[in-house]
Amino acid sequence: MTTDPSIPTTPAEPIDEGKDIHPLTPEFERLTQAYVQGINSVSRAMTPIHVDEIASRIAKFYEMVRKVVDWKEDNVLRRSAIERALKRTLFPKLSGVIIQSNVDTYRIAYTITADLIRGGHLANDEIPQEAVLTVENALKKYLYILEHAQFPSADLIPIKRKINFATFIIELAACEIEEILTNPVKERTLLQAMTESLTARIRTLPEGSISDEEKKTHTFIASCRTLFDLDDGFILYELIKFTYPGWSAPDAQLLKRLASEIPNLWLTSHHVLEHPISRQLFTISERIDTVFMLLGDVMDQYKEAPQKLAAAISDKTTLTAHLIEAYDKRYVSLKARLLRLAIFSTLSVFLSNWVTFFIIEVPLASWFYEGFNLFTAIIDFVVPTAVMFALVSIIRAPPAENIELVKRAVYQFLYADEKRKLYDVYLKRRRNPVIAAVMGVLYMGMMLGVLGGVGYVFYIAKLPITSVVFDTFTIALTFFAAVLIRNKAKELSVDDRMTVWEFLLDMVSVPIARIGSFLANKWKEYNIIAILFTFLIETPMVVVFDFIESWSQYLKERRSELH
Repeated sequence: MTTDPSIPTTPAEPIDEGKDIHPLTPEFERLTQAYVQGINSVSRAMTPIHVDEIASRIAKFYEMVRKVVDWKEDNVLRRSAIERALKRTLFPKLSGVIIQSNVDTYRIAYTITADLIRGGHLANDEIPQEAVLTVENALKKYLYILEHAQFPSADLIPIKRKINFATFIIELAACEIEEILTNPVKERTLLQAMTESLTARIRTLPEGSISDEEKKTHTFIASCRTLFDLDDGFILYELIKFTYPGWSAPDAQLLKRLASEIPNLWLTSHHVLEHPISRQLFTISERIDTVFMLLGDVMDQYKEAPQKLAAAISDKTTLTAHLIEAYDKRYVSLKARLLRLAIFSTLSVFLSNWVTFFIIEVPLASWFYEGFNLFTAIIDFVVPTAVMFALVSIIRAPPAENIELVKRAVYQFLYADEKRKLYDVYLKRRRNPVIAAVMGVLYMGMMLGVLGGVGYVFYIAKLPITSVVFDTFTIALTFFAAVLIRNKAKELSVDDRMTVWEFLLDMVSVPIARIGSFLANKWKEYNIIAILFTFLIETPMVVVFDFIESWSQYLKERRSELH
């Protein structure tokens, strides 16, 4: 996990005159203490890992290409790189999705670490060699679970279940490897503070309908999803750590227990992740995550002197100056990232159209004795790309007056003498059945109407019927991606007000984006194709990187002989 803006690490000393001291809430007192302890516990690298600069430059270029294809945020790119490396290195050992015993775990651990440094995800000459051993120990745990996993029941498609479970374990391993190599002190303390602050302010109705522990768990899930846009894999990794205190260094008895219980936990995880209370908590968390995001930027300014953080944020004058500075940088960064996302997402749709056109659409059309002419081919390429460009081009950052709302929200969460705002969450909300039925019919009507309208456009353009269906669902995926980008544009907003234009846009985009979300999730269930693609594409690239690095090292050694 990473923060986007680059903020100086040397803060200005607070001015003695004009101080406005306020007591911190217990949650933020604990945050400042944990931050100091976490920063001070970071050991300096004594035997750093070094990769060749030439190979690193080429690898960074490849990662830039991957970014265009994936167009993911920076805070998930590193973990995605770890997952790709694990899939690539373990693919030969996943023959029949059965882990073989001759896995060189140290080589895999070192390869992953070196790949991250080469790709620019980790700094060169800063990661200690000792970290590779820690990564290796973590890998052994996950390989043991894969090899000895015990599923509670049989499955109609066992190969599909095993592949998806292997992918789940790889996602967990990527989370732990990233944690080992980066030690995200700030992110951990912010998530804890946000979870505790929200839990104390949320009232569940009717009272007693959910336990305090359950409320805290689901508040943590909502905080992860909104504050750092973390996916379900990371959330489950954190919940598993809470469930098994010895997770980081399990003994033989715990390993057997994990191999028995983790498969069932994976199969039932949707009950925790998609609890009825989740949507309401997500909406609340989305409105106040800006508070903790900006406080994280303030914490960055005191990274070199964490003991001064508590005094700085206790002074309202100093805090306000830091907030304005951090907000301005975030605002500029947000506009730049929205532009990048608009460019990358549009490019991604256009480039993926080339792949799907020749690999999927043309063969399907020929099977049904249909084909493409120049006009239909242009329509097939242009319409999805134009839809993505139109949807992302209208996304805007918050208005100028938003900064005042942000400051007020920060004060309310940070200071104990400020008025505390409570949030009500209804576990069993009573709704008028007639109104609920009308809204359901209207929602389905909008979904089918938009989807049918899109399909009709492709149909009257004389595209093959197979491409009409395929491109219509592609548009649904495009709407889903655009809605996700629009959500990112609200990361600095602390209210949920919307304009009439945004309301009308939601009426059209949200129903069809729901279909796109369904298709995206279904694609993940059949991800053997993604694993195979990763192996076939990235393995030659890594061989090239390794050869360049070895050749560069060889030349350096030969040059050192010339004296």
